[in-house]
Amino acid sequence: MPADHVPHQPSPADGHTVIQVRGARENNLRNVDLDLPKRRLTVFTGVSGSGKSSLVFGTIAAESQRLINETYTAFIQSFMPSLGRPDVDGLHNLSAAIVVDQERMGANSRSTVGTATDAYTMLRIVFSRLGTPHIGTSGAFSFNLPEGMCPHCEGLGQVSDIDVDQLADRTKSLNEGAITVPGYAVGSWPWSIMVGSGFHDPDKKVGDFTDQEWEDFLRKPAVKVRVGSNNLTYEGLLTKIQRTWLVKDREGLQPHIRAFVDRAVVFTECPECDGTRLSRAALSSTIAGVNIADCSAMQISDLAAFVRTVDDPSVGPLLDNLRHLLESLEEIGLGYLSLDRAASTLSGGEAQRVKMVRHLGSSLTDVTYVFDEPTVGLHPHDIRRMNDLLLRLRDKGNTVLVVEHKPEVIAIADHVVDLGPGAGEAGGEICYTGDVTGLLASGTLTGRHLGHRVGLRETVREARGQLSIKGADLHNLQDVSVDVPLGVLTVVTGVAGSGKSSLIHGYLAGREGVVVADQTPIRGSRRSNPATYTGLLNPIRTAFAKANGVKAALFSANSEGACPKCNGLGLVYTDLAMMAGVASVCEECEGRRFTAEVLTYRLNGKNISEVLGMSVAEALAFFPSGQAHTILGRLSDVGLGYLRLGQPLNTLSGGERQRLKLAIHMAEKSSTYILDEPTSGLHMADVDKLLELLDRLVDEGNSVVVIEHHQAVMAHADWLIDLGPGGGHDGGRVVFTGTPAELVASGGTLTAEHLRQYVGG
Repeated sequence: MPADHVPHQPSPADGHTVIQVRGARENNLRNVDLDLPKRRLTVFTGVSGSGKSSLVFGTIAAESQRLINETYTAFIQSFMPSLGRPDVDGLHNLSAAIVVDQERMGANSRSTVGTATDAYTMLRIVFSRLGTPHIGTSGAFSFNLPEGMCPHCEGLGQVSDIDVDQLADRTKSLNEGAITVPGYAVGSWPWSIMVGSGFHDPDKKVGDFTDQEWEDFLRKPAVKVRVGSNNLTYEGLLTKIQRTWLVKDREGLQPHIRAFVDRAVVFTECPECDGTRLSRAALSSTIAGVNIADCSAMQISDLAAFVRTVDDPSVGPLLDNLRHLLESLEEIGLGYLSLDRAASTLSGGEAQRVKMVRHLGSSLTDVTYVFDEPTVGLHPHDIRRMNDLLLRLRDKGNTVLVVEHKPEVIAIADHVVDLGPGAGEAGGEICYTGDVTGLLASGTLTGRHLGHRVGLRETVREARGQLSIKGADLHNLQDVSVDVPLGVLTVVTGVAGSGKSSLIHGYLAGREGVVVADQTPIRGSRRSNPATYTGLLNPIRTAFAKANGVKAALFSANSEGACPKCNGLGLVYTDLAMMAGVASVCEECEGRRFTAEVLTYRLNGKNISEVLGMSVAEALAFFPSGQAHTILGRLSDVGLGYLRLGQPLNTLSGGERQRLKLAIHMAEKSSTYILDEPTSGLHMADVDKLLELLDRLVDEGNSVVVIEHHQAVMAHADWLIDLGPGGGHDGGRVVFTGTPAELVASGGTLTAEHLRQYVGG
């Protein structure tokens, strides 16, 4: 038989068809054993807190990353974050994991969509080769390098200025309290130096100062003056503010000073470069009459069309790559962005999709891609495209693991792993594993809810007035005027990039009595937890102090009761010089964070560490009345019953952070709540509870405005405001306002089409 007809011999390499998880116990996982098929799309479902993230991110992805890091030399590892081994007996047949998460892209003011995707780097090279006049290397087109940046704003595109009217009331004299800067009240020490300096008349209205008096009042450099019998230093208000506060990091300022600085410092477009960030030379070089700043400001879909018209063999391969990258951004539903958009302004979902583009063009296969709710921020119309991309990654021979709640994504899974049955202590088990058909018949909470539909309201609530928006033109809004009704549940819809956030955050958020609960990270260290953040720790400490006849400060891990070895963190961080540092549980307090003495004090049989280890639901039963019960009730109402009171805030998801903020704001008796995609991270069963909560807020006399893509929330609304018809410059208009029933009956928008299918199905 000819050599080329040798029958295919089975190879041991062909046997690695599953990732094996054995005995996973991370967080609330209960000794989970699981086989996941390789080179397939697996979707992980289950209620919030059921253990999906602990299994996918905390166990599988974490161990893959740790094993990869271990292959580097000790020297290189010293620059990497230290990763502890997950609590699991065994993980076999892992492949390299790439996590595509929703962490916002760095708040660095120099990072843009163009720099984050390398599209701007490619564009710079194209301009350095083809631009006329020729002005030098690609560095001459970079706003992050001295040779390309505008010298006036140093490549930031903005200059800061101080609004003088925030410093002084021109209708008053100094003696009448004209100075509105913190610390300058009449009779204060800084005020007395101002008044006694002799540079201006303290009884003259500030608005009537001569040019010289005004200059001395605001900008005079530090000089010695004699006030009474003292030699003191006088400096103008602006001079002093710039020297003392503006040079400091904003977060380091005291809250009242930070609020003043935020009011007084205004950022305006740099007059030298018109906000383009670039030098005059860079702006002078053009291709077909278009300069690089024009290209960056174009909507990506328009830029892709422009790049297709540029043809030059000298940069042929580079142009091909740039075209492919721009088309991928378009395909993933980000065609409405521009390359000059600051990366820090992207939503979590947009940031995730920008990261995803980098992997679509990759030649790597046999990689495990891990996604965290990739449909966040996507209209039902855009979810179809996202599904296509997930399937494309799989078809290249990759293992795709997706944590997701949307039925449209669960429907395309090759394999489903359903965790539960509940959250926190009541979760952490595998309820079902298999295909989608089996899930539908499984009787699990997810299986029962897959076909669940929320119907339209039988009667909608009547508005009690309105908040009017007139002539809105932020970002892509096209002179929008719309009335937002008060006293009802209003849902703002539209495809990604249609202008929803620009309209609501840009024109409603700053008004009196309006509270925003969004998903941005909560500032705070690994010491902050739900108990400290919500103020719950105060009544708990007081109760312990009263029951034991001791000081309340003993029951704070940030105060007197903290374990001295770990300073109340529960962990000890050991620096291993050139090796990666490690975090280990503190031996003295065994991770309980308090001194042995504090742990002897009990409240109804429990010590403070045990109380902070309780879930919100357990604590609700433990504190049957009083302020603690009230705060815990709010946390339970927003669907956070499974959170542990002492869980570090930096372990919470975006959706959990939003619901935590909502719980706090519910205590404030506000009149209007703005929520941005409150269903993110919520199981279909929990969406029903969210709708009950929104109804309760409205029925208590509040107005609720929700930016949302979930059809259940749209169907349940009293009033809809639909933006579109598309994204970017194809959006920015109000295409429908009215009740959901009217939209379903006669609407012609993309939202109408999908809502019609939803309520009809």
